[in-house]
Amino acid sequence: MANKFLLATLGEARPILIAGATASGKSALALDIATQLGGVIVNADALQVYRGWRILTARPSARDERRAPHALYGHVANHKSYSVGDWLRDISPILFGDKRPIIVGGTGLYLRALTEGLADIPPIPTAIRTQSSELLSQGSLKPMLDALDAETRAQIDVQNPMRVARAWEVLQATGQSIRSWQVRTPPPLLPLETCHALHLTSPVDWLNYRLKRRFDMMIAEGALDEARRNLKFWDSKWQSSKAIGAPELIAHLRGHFSLDEAKTRAVTASSQFAKRQRTWFRKRMIAWQTLAAEQL
Repeated sequence: MANKFLLATLGEARPILIAGATASGKSALALDIATQLGGVIVNADALQVYRGWRILTARPSARDERRAPHALYGHVANHKSYSVGDWLRDISPILFGDKRPIIVGGTGLYLRALTEGLADIPPIPTAIRTQSSELLSQGSLKPMLDALDAETRAQIDVQNPMRVARAWEVLQATGQSIRSWQVRTPPPLLPLETCHALHLTSPVDWLNYRLKRRFDMMIAEGALDEARRNLKFWDSKWQSSKAIGAPELIAHLRGHFSLDEAKTRAVTASSQFAKRQRTWFRKRMIAWQTLAAEQL
């Protein structure tokens, strides 16, 4: 729950940004603010845009959606690609609507592009995307990393396959590094100084406990049935298939390991993902207001 002091600081009707690691309580805080101060909750999570994974991506429940307006959740079919540029185009009319936007999510690239601008990189040809997917499916990022310049490697999350693949695709398609495109970035849609920007931080042990508890709750709420519905159309190359827990539950349904093993692997993957998020936010969100998630 948002405390009275925090709510008082948000009284001015500027847009609100809420960032933080997975399971840190971002959505609950956004809902609390929306119900008490008004506004529309806008998704800034690259996986919560997908229609087929409500439970595993921890999208707001139907009950929560009835309590306050929500936007950009579950509006993309599982088989479609969805870029940060697509998200910026979708959020633009919401920013200038009649309700204050409360933009919440853990995809730092979305929030950075919104507040700092996005390089106008040309679309990547299908042939290059296919080649990128094939390299990723081989399980090694080294060929793509070796092709990148030192400045790009220093700027991206080299442990994140999607970020590495994106940088490699841009280089192959344009002959220029993604960094060279980024230095020619146009003005942002929503400069940081025009927002209330909140960054939720949390102790590692506190967050890891919540991650384990949340996955147990997801299973109880029907995550396995959700995976079973998606099994028929499953393609590991789709962006939507990167939902934490989805590969593990699909593998369980295919008989590769037990449900307990799937749960253990999914929680481990969640913890590793949260660690990458915390590192990224700590480096890139110095100007944001820091809030202790466990104290809200």
